[in-house]
This record gives sequence, C-alpha cells and structure tokens, in this order.
Amino acid sequence: MDVNSYMTKEVITIDPKTKILDALDLMKQHNIHRLPVVEGNRIIGLITEGVIERNTPSTMTSLDMHEVNYLLNKTNVGDIMEKKIISIHKEALLEEAAIKMRQNNIGVLPVVENTNQIVGIITEKDIFDAFVDVLGFYTPGVRVVVNIREDRKGVLEEITDFFYEAEMNIQQVAVYRKSDIIQVIIQVDSDDVDGIRTNLESKGYEVGSILYKDPTAL
Repeated sequence: MDVNSYMTKEVITIDPKTKILDALDLMKQHNIHRLPVVEGNRIIGLITEGVIERNTPSTMTSLDMHEVNYLLNKTNVGDIMEKKIISIHKEALLEEAAIKMRQNNIGVLPVVENTNQIVGIITEKDIFDAFVDVLGFYTPGVRVVVNIREDRKGVLEEITDFFYEAEMNIQQVAVYRKSDIIQVIIQVDSDDVDGIRTNLESKGYEVGSILYKDPTAL
C-alpha cells in the first residue's frame, strides 16, 4: 500500500500572511488540528494548535483577553509556523509514513511531489484506517492464526491450498515473523469455525486462534 491510497487529497491550506485567529477559525470550522502553509502550491511551513498555543500569552501574563486577541489578530501565521517540515512523497510506502511519524513523534505528514508541491496530507488516523482495511475487519468471516514453528519453503502455499481445496474464498492473508515463531493469519469467507479448526489440525497445523468475526455485531 502506498501513501497515495490513504492520504487526504483535498487539503485545506493557508497563506503565510493569514492571521492566527483566522487560522484557528478555519481549524474549528473544518474540525482539523493543523494547516499546511503554502506559497502558490509549494509548502513552506505547518501551523498547528500546539504551535499556536506555544506562541500565545498564557493566563499568567498581565494581558487581558482583549489584548491577547489583539495580538493574535495582528500576528501572521508565517511569524510562528513550523518551518522544518517533515514530508513524504505520495508514492512512498505507507509503512514508511508510519516510521517517519514514530521516529519524529508527529501525527501528520504533508504529502508532496516534484519541488515540495503539496498534493495531500496523511495522518495517524489514515494509518489506522489502512491497518483495519488490510486485516479485513469490516468483512465478516473466519479469522484463523496458524503457528509455524519451523520456517520452510512452500508452507504458505500449502496453507492457502488447504482453503482452495475446501472451496473457501480467502479474503485476507498476513504473515508475522517473530523471534521464535511465524504466524500466518488468514481470513476466509466462512462461518465454520469448528470445521476449519478440526481440518487444519488433522493436517498437522497448529491453530493459534480462530474465531468468526462479524463487524455488524459491534
């Protein structure tokens, strides 16, 4: 999966000369917490609620609310925006976006192409949505985890052949390699939990867990 598949493509942006109060109003209006700052179509900064808060006089100052609002209405976004931008290309892998967010302790990445032209934005929520999609959460079916204690060539093909021969449609497949075990997670279009477990175990496979998943029951 690539960033382009899950990013938000209709990005709300602002000019560096936008006043801070106007930026806050725009965030509230669209229920968002950050805005890319652009000149033309080129991103030059990022303004967030956190950046604004750090640059706003606190309640401990001698300024009253009118004075604070006056300062906010006179200060441009370009004066306080985050200029060190961590971005990602739209054709990058989704996991690369997740790693960048984790390593830099951020929850959003502007998506760019060519010379920093912004074409989208991707957030932690988008990464979560992708994770849910790839595991087929919203599709009902049997989810089975097969534990492989010893890796060998062709084992994944053997497991998928098992379901093919049982005439079960495979909906999702994922493989997790841990230090001492490999787990193959397969979801199939079926509700026969007991039958699948019995038949897998009769073939010598170790079933770590198995359940019928019905998202409509949530």
